[in-house]
Amino acid sequence: MEAATLQIKRLRSSRRSTTAAKSDFFDGLPDDLVVFILCKLSSSASSPSDLISALITCKRLNRLGLHSLVLSNAGPKAFAIRAKNWSDSAHRFLKRCVGAGNVEASYTLGMIRFYCLQNRGSGASLMAKAAMRSHAPALYSLAVIQFNGSGCSKKGKDLRAGVALCARAASLGLVDALRELGHCLQDGYGVKQNVAEGRRLLVQANARELASVLRSSAAWRSHHYQHFYACLTGLVSCPLLSDYGCNVPVPEFHPANRFMREWFGSGRWTAGQGMRLCSHMGCGRPETRPHEFRRCSVCGTVNYCSRGCQALDWKLRHKMKCKPMERWLAVDGEAEEELGGLVQGGEGENVAVG
Repeated sequence: MEAATLQIKRLRSSRRSTTAAKSDFFDGLPDDLVVFILCKLSSSASSPSDLISALITCKRLNRLGLHSLVLSNAGPKAFAIRAKNWSDSAHRFLKRCVGAGNVEASYTLGMIRFYCLQNRGSGASLMAKAAMRSHAPALYSLAVIQFNGSGCSKKGKDLRAGVALCARAASLGLVDALRELGHCLQDGYGVKQNVAEGRRLLVQANARELASVLRSSAAWRSHHYQHFYACLTGLVSCPLLSDYGCNVPVPEFHPANRFMREWFGSGRWTAGQGMRLCSHMGCGRPETRPHEFRRCSVCGTVNYCSRGCQALDWKLRHKMKCKPMERWLAVDGEAEEELGGLVQGGEGENVAVG
């Protein structure tokens, strides 16, 4: 009897030791290794929930998941917060990532503060912080602010500064900046007019856009391969690049732009009385003062924060809807004056020619 009791005790003890060994396996991993794994997770996260799920798993993962290395390596999709889920905790998380040196967090929070929370100074400062580290979207966004004089009066426009920022973003390969700079050179907007160079930059922007599509979508590449081959070899007399008619897929928009579109599109928040949103569906920027954005000179029903947005929206949808109207008058009843591809109304309203 005593021997049987002793055997049962030994069996129970061995089971407990086995269970303890299993539970201690994760605890036995060094912190450096766990932080390295979490860095990989944050950089490749497809949504904020990927990182948050790890943070709420246990106290150790929560502590190490907020390590500065993990936060500084988080990719843009880790900050793809939906506007309906915006909260103080989301704001604090983004600020913590900014403090860790994450340029994507700095740009995203800067855009949200500047346009959505209307904290212009802080938002511009955060975007400038990202721009100083050669963040191309931040440079381009600051260029758009300079072109429009956003956050101040129309006298606050600095076209030369806008062109310089746009050129820097274009040198980093940002397609939107290349397209914007090309239109500036073609129109002589903020820079000496150079139609040939502007045309070259527009072709380069479309070539990069096409290369990006071919790299990212194997199915789309397979479906249109023969058509592209015919275009390239001259067998079919049709344009190749998107600005000239080729039906490329809609590009993936930055999480900051999607957030702004949802923020102002939900109806719970408004951009301000008399303020309009950029009509390009992937932008989301609102006016910061009345009549800040360009308007289509043909129909007068859409408006854009930049020539880049106007060109993108034209090829994506507006060319199917734009219908000529009788020459509309500016808000104050004065006729518009055409200025190098733009139309400026009596109150300084810029208008994009479709």
